[in-house]
This record gives sequence, structure tokens and C-alpha cells, in this order.
Amino acid sequence: MGSLVLIFARRPVHDRPMSRHSVTLDKIVLEDWPAVHSWACLPEVCRYQSWGPNTEVQTQDFVDSAVKAWSGTPQRRFPYVARVGRDVVGMGELHVRSHKQRQGEISYIVHPRVWGQGIGTEVGRQLLAHGFGELGLHRIHATCDPRNLGSSRVLSKIGMTHEGRLRHTALLRDGWRDSMIFSSLEGEWRSTA
Repeated sequence: MGSLVLIFARRPVHDRPMSRHSVTLDKIVLEDWPAVHSWACLPEVCRYQSWGPNTEVQTQDFVDSAVKAWSGTPQRRFPYVARVGRDVVGMGELHVRSHKQRQGEISYIVHPRVWGQGIGTEVGRQLLAHGFGELGLHRIHATCDPRNLGSSRVLSKIGMTHEGRLRHTALLRDGWRDSMIFSSLEGEWRSTA
């Protein structure tokens, strides 16, 4: 589409009411692949990504690897589906890049039919809460394509600091992509949580 081992049995990571929607993050399961495919096959969703548009087999393989990530020891990937009610509307993932250095990375994706409704923002907040609050990470970062203004706004809204621009970090269909990097530190998150 990224030691403590925490297992969640299809329950929310962190409940926080939103003005328009209540978003929960649930551990991904194999049966989620059709919902994931509903956006992974869309060109507008993968425009700034090095993957996609996905075939059904590619999405099934991705979901299979995400499900298997929950049994890794030490666990490094925490992939979730984002739900509004029972409807899967996106995904979020926390990837522990270094247990020793307490570093992590978050990523998220939201179905275009719910873009602009605050769902990506809520997914990002919950991922930060899990990383800092439950895993005890010290620094969490995220990257996005400089052309992806929506994602840049989400990262700013959740309190991450824009650190700069990394050049030519991914080869996309239309050429090399730069990445804007954002981060949040444990103390910054705790002062706003």
C-alpha cells in the first residue's frame, strides 16, 4: 500500500467522537479485501503512490500480508481498517521503524467517496495515540507527495510539524516523486492529547 506486541480483537483502538462521523480502527482481516479493493483499484487514489491501480489479486495479496503482520514478533506493522459504523471507508497503518530508537511512521488512505469529511484526520489522530500512548514511541513521522494538498492538510491538522522535503524518494508512473516529511514527538503529542 510499515518490543511490544498488542493484539486487538476487532475493537476500536481509540474512540474519539467526531463532529460528523465516529471512526473506529479495527484490526484488518482477510474478509476486508473487497472493501480495500473498492479504492485500491481507483487511479485517483493511487495517483501519488508507487502502487496501483491494483488488480483483485494484488489487493488480496496486500490484505493477506497486512493480516500476517499482526502475528510478527516483534510486531512492527499495525494495519487497520477505518470504519464509520460497519462501513469500511479507509485504512491506517502504524509501522514501528525502530523499537530501540522508539521511531514509527504512520500512513493512511481514505475512499474518495468520503474525502473531505475528516476521516483521514481522525485516522491519523488514532494512529498517533496508539504509537505514543500504547507503544511508547518517541517520534512518529509521515510523508506525502507535495502535490497531495489534502494529505498535507491532514498531517498539519493532527499536529505534525512539517520538517522539509526529501527529493526523489519514489518512482511513480509519471516520474520521480519528492516527499514532504512531517513528524510529531512524544512530548508534543502529550501536551495536546
